[in-house]
Amino acid sequence: MGDALWFDAESLAAIATRKVKWDRSYQKRYEITTSAAEELPPPLLQRLDRLSRRIYRALHLSGYARIDFRMRQDGSIFVLEANANPNLTGEEDFAESARAAGIGYPALLERIMTLGRGYRAEWRNYDG
Repeated sequence: MGDALWFDAESLAAIATRKVKWDRSYQKRYEITTSAAEELPPPLLQRLDRLSRRIYRALHLSGYARIDFRMRQDGSIFVLEANANPNLTGEEDFAESARAAGIGYPALLERIMTLGRGYRAEWRNYDG
């Protein structure tokens, strides 16, 4: 069958569609919410932190980014994506993650603006 991926109905139910992510009335109707993972053991948090930093560096990201993971019951971790331009709305995952880490929304935006003001693209240093 080549590289085709096959999903059963149970697998498809775990895929977040556009409606799940962006349609507020759909989210309310089906009581779909997101929240920070709670009560993760410190070794797992350290592992996710190290993995996030490695992915960030490997992809040569700069400024801010969001790394999305999924974890199975057995502890297997999967990287879904590295989002180099996550939604900055106060109600979205990126801001929620910052709040979970003790960084309020105004402070988060200030940090991002500070990063932007201090950013110097490599091509600007080129004298060729």
